[in-house]
Amino acid sequence: MKGNQPNKWSVIFAYFVVYVVWGSTYFFIDKALHGFSPFILGSFRFIAASTILMGFCKMKGYKLWNKQVIKQCMFTGFMLLFIDMAGIIWSEQFLPSGIVAIMAASAAIWFVVLDKPKWKQNFSSLPTILGLVFGFLGVLMLFYEQTSTAHIDPDQQFLNMIGLIVLVFCSIAWTLGSLYSKYAADKQKKEIVKSKEDLHIMVKTAWQMITAGVLFNLVAICNGEYARFNFSNVATQDWLSMAYLITFGSILAFGSYVWLLQVRPALEVSTYAYVNPIVAVALSYFFTDDVVTELQIYGLIVILFSVLLMNWSLYKNTKPIQKLINLTNVKRYTNAH
Repeated sequence: MKGNQPNKWSVIFAYFVVYVVWGSTYFFIDKALHGFSPFILGSFRFIAASTILMGFCKMKGYKLWNKQVIKQCMFTGFMLLFIDMAGIIWSEQFLPSGIVAIMAASAAIWFVVLDKPKWKQNFSSLPTILGLVFGFLGVLMLFYEQTSTAHIDPDQQFLNMIGLIVLVFCSIAWTLGSLYSKYAADKQKKEIVKSKEDLHIMVKTAWQMITAGVLFNLVAICNGEYARFNFSNVATQDWLSMAYLITFGSILAFGSYVWLLQVRPALEVSTYAYVNPIVAVALSYFFTDDVVTELQIYGLIVILFSVLLMNWSLYKNTKPIQKLINLTNVKRYTNAH
């Protein structure tokens, strides 16, 4: 590190982590599901990750408690890490991980549709409207490919349709939670910042993970997953996939993402949204038995092009960087993913 300039190799490594690791989490969720049921997977992942992250924050001496901030973290954790991730994990029981990743990228559609204060701005922009149209077209292509093509039997087609519908509702939940964080909590956040009682972003993330982990755990207890769970049935590779999701997916990738936002332009960092689905589809194609069809590839291209169009005004205008930072701070770190 020279002065305030980050080391070049540190930046390259951080981008590699954000691009590749986030995209790979869909693949490792698919692998972990061989040994863990969906809600036990989410419970183990987020409870372990939040414990490690909170322990790190404690060692760094960060303030860990503020009732008002934690209430906000619990709601966003419920919407972003529980509802959205539960849908992703559950859907990967039926759908290829690459398809799930592509559907996750299409969440940009709902930010345009549900962001009411920005309707006038969004719907007066031709690129945004075109992006919206292309986005819905790409989603419809995936629905058709997964529910109508000859290589999938009727029962699997029905399960795929349910999985895709769940992913759509999860994307809506992700968007609503993000918009709450962006608008409804703005006044409270300003008051908290003024009183100098705000919590470090890593602490907030740890509380979001705690919320998600507790909720995953409760559902796993109530739906009988724990009653059916047997540690002896979990293979070594399943534990390794879980460890990867905890350490690389939920801690390293997010830490790299937050650090990059501090040292690189936010618009540059946001390009992870274009790379993650490509990584997920590539891993699905080369390392699983999933069939990657031409229609899936076309759907991916159409959706990524739609995301580009919907963000066109941001890429043209380099001034509102802080606005994008506020938005990207509540997006899927990726996950999670």
